[in-house]
Amino acid sequence: MYYAQPCPIIRCLFGVGEMGRGERVHSNLFNQLFRIQTCFLALLCSAFAGCVGVSPGQESAVVTRAQMQMGTVVKITAVARNESIAQAAATAGFAEIHRLEELMSTWIPTSELSRVNISAGVMPVHVSPETMTVVQSAIQVAEMTEGGLNIAIGPAVDAWNVIEGQRIPTESELEALRPLVDLQAVHVDARKRTIFLEKAGMRIDVGGIGKGYAADQAVMAMKRAGALAGVVALSGDIKTFGQLPGGKKFPVGIQHPRKEGEVLAFIDLEDEAISTAGDYERFFERDGVRYHHILDPKTLQPARRCQSVTVIAREGIWADGLDTGIFVMGAEVGMQLVETLPDVEAIIVDHEGSVHVSSGLRNRIRKP
Repeated sequence: MYYAQPCPIIRCLFGVGEMGRGERVHSNLFNQLFRIQTCFLALLCSAFAGCVGVSPGQESAVVTRAQMQMGTVVKITAVARNESIAQAAATAGFAEIHRLEELMSTWIPTSELSRVNISAGVMPVHVSPETMTVVQSAIQVAEMTEGGLNIAIGPAVDAWNVIEGQRIPTESELEALRPLVDLQAVHVDARKRTIFLEKAGMRIDVGGIGKGYAADQAVMAMKRAGALAGVVALSGDIKTFGQLPGGKKFPVGIQHPRKEGEVLAFIDLEDEAISTAGDYERFFERDGVRYHHILDPKTLQPARRCQSVTVIAREGIWADGLDTGIFVMGAEVGMQLVETLPDVEAIIVDHEGSVHVSSGLRNRIRKP
């Protein structure tokens, strides 16, 4: 997986070097994440004062912990019949995320995906069932979103280097990279469980879908350890399970893409995942034009049809993968896709700031 390194993000938050006139650089992801998670978990701590998933008269324990994993702050809340089980469940969730990071992080030279990338143009690489699942799911989402999600886009992302470089690549530079971002040159053999990148210089990165998968797997690990309810939050990907006292769902606020610190809408989740892709997370502005980190694989330029896309699904892997793909597709075509998918809903803010809500959410969202 591609995970933004903490140092560049912190550097952009607390000060950048000299920039040209008319230029600004932003990396709001860390601040946004901190605000959303802190607010969300504060609500949970208050709501969990009663018992969750246990019979009346019985007590329950709530444990909330945070760790740096996958290049971001990961927060886990576990609810169980006693503190010992809750602690064990949280530990199990973190351990599962760490295990998956070791398999799929492209920042770890010994990971499976690093070995796949090193072997590009040379030979196929045998991978674990987990890595195969994520890569196959990413290819499936790519097909669903007309190529909007592309796990081979990395060389173009590096050319833009939105956070540190703030440089606009030339058309000739991007065209030279086009053969290296061809998803058709990613060969997956499910029977042999191998992945082969056809051309030297190619690389794949599952950061646009992998955190959702990690949240799914962490929840399963927590349940096996005895958790009755809880939340796993990785970056902008949140997975909930169980219920609050009295059968209430988990309240989540969705960030407004143009008003920092303001909530666009609230929604209550139950055994669901939510993920948001937005052009306000990592970007720079030059002469009034915003250049952000979500690239359109067809143009290799920043996608321009949306300001933000929030997807809600039963599984985090689909919420995480679809939000980026739909962001590239745009509001009209993206919403048409959402309406055809079972158990998938979306809130899309288009390039003009108009808000589009899928049919299954219209009676669920609340305005601040």
